[in-house]
Amino acid sequence: MNDRQQLIGLLTGVQSSKKSYYTELKKMVTELKKKNMQLEIINDITKSFNIDMSMDEMLKNSMDKLKAIFPVERISLSLCENHKLVLTNVYPAHSLYFPIGFVFPKERSLYWQVIQSLEKIFYQIEEDEDLYVEAAVYNVLGVRSVLLIPLISKGKVIGVLSIGSKEKVVYDEDDLSFFQQFCDQLAVCIENVRLYNEVLTSKKEWEETFRAVSEMIFLVDLEGNILRYNDAANEFFQVDLYKKDICKLLSINPKESPIVEILETKKSVHRRIHIQQRVCELRSYPVLNEKQNMYAVIMYLNDITEKLQIEAQLVQSGKLAAIGEMAAGIAHELNNPLTAILGNAQLLLRSFSKDDRIYKLLFDIYSCGKRCKTIIQNLLTFSRQDEYRFEDCSINDAVEQVLGLIGDQICKQNISIQKRLDASIELIEGNLQQISQVILNLLINAKDALEEMDIPEKIIVIETKSIVEAGEHWVVLSVRDNGKGIEEQHLQEIFNPFFTTKRPGKGTGLGLSVSLGIAEAHGGTIEVVSELGKGSEFILKLPKKK
Repeated sequence: MNDRQQLIGLLTGVQSSKKSYYTELKKMVTELKKKNMQLEIINDITKSFNIDMSMDEMLKNSMDKLKAIFPVERISLSLCENHKLVLTNVYPAHSLYFPIGFVFPKERSLYWQVIQSLEKIFYQIEEDEDLYVEAAVYNVLGVRSVLLIPLISKGKVIGVLSIGSKEKVVYDEDDLSFFQQFCDQLAVCIENVRLYNEVLTSKKEWEETFRAVSEMIFLVDLEGNILRYNDAANEFFQVDLYKKDICKLLSINPKESPIVEILETKKSVHRRIHIQQRVCELRSYPVLNEKQNMYAVIMYLNDITEKLQIEAQLVQSGKLAAIGEMAAGIAHELNNPLTAILGNAQLLLRSFSKDDRIYKLLFDIYSCGKRCKTIIQNLLTFSRQDEYRFEDCSINDAVEQVLGLIGDQICKQNISIQKRLDASIELIEGNLQQISQVILNLLINAKDALEEMDIPEKIIVIETKSIVEAGEHWVVLSVRDNGKGIEEQHLQEIFNPFFTTKRPGKGTGLGLSVSLGIAEAHGGTIEVVSELGKGSEFILKLPKKK
């Protein structure tokens, strides 16, 4: 009430002359404007200082307003980083003395004195003073007064704000209180931005990691709709996957969806699936909120086709190594008696004429002995897989080598083999044993397909020829049978490792996978044409020698 009476007295002139009345009124208006400007500065720093505004912009905006009420010519900001005080911003730029990034020494430093005391310091610089490191700088810049205020957030000093003037000014308690409020608000804003940038950096790192992972990753809601996916998934499917049904995308029966299984068990699900002629491992994990309620599913899809093909080739190589060892042992055990049989048969043949019945019996013995020796030699040659050198070779030679190994076995099962080999076919650059392995696999598959057929005439046709496609010269071998054929839905899967249409115990599903790998290693491929109930044709295409 006393303040109100005093104010009325001043305004009405009861306690002052007319002159003092206008003087006091002007002074009050100035003070009110100053207070309003101070409130505006603090309000602006709260509103406009955001993550998109740079610190330089903030200092400029603040100084432009401060200059309207204080004789301020320079403002700088230094922040604590790893127990060091680093100069980060200065405005205006021409008042820069130390470079941005300068680390203040702890000895003879006004800035460190502020940090250690947690109190603001108002300092007036005398000419040629060098008591503090900063004093020499202020003398060069013409600064005569400086106010240093610690920036404190959550009880911890995060930096120092320096406000300099080129005249010796005096700040009253209200001014110092305002500057403290200004710096408190500034400290809060700086810390918030720092925390936001940490979150933003973590988010960016997580997103970059998510995108860079070589496995396909999907975030799927409980209805099976894809919410997020990484670059690997986008590259594999080559379509926009957002909101796509994961079951339709992966050709999974909705009733067998891993989401259904996870909802029931709340545990991860692992299975192997076939997509686009590729074999993939699918791993699914529940995503839980803070209340441990599942709201989404993370799915990892890893293409393991090449891995399985390598494993299949290793398995096949292991088998061939075992066959090689066994064949070497058999050859050693049989060569001596065969040599005796062949030698004695030749000696006896000289004792009889060709018309003699005994001569014919002895010749049969000699022929069968030679045939046994040829079979053993072919088995040794075929199983010699330790050398994979590429050299000039003929695909016709590979056919003859394989037929010498299993041709009689196939014929004994009432299967007719028809050879249509082009004698003028070009050479290829490859490994004869590996090509023989492909032909062997194709012949065995044709034989197995015919064994399940009850038809009067079972035929396997082996044909070689040269063709030109799109300007490329190819050497082609086809193995055609009139067996049971392959269902259309299986044509896309027969080259996948461990996929087989044969009955249990009849096949491992590795033959065609290994064969395709060998063909591709030679720069070629294997194509298939088949019709259920009418037979199949497998076509091996290899580039001719250049």
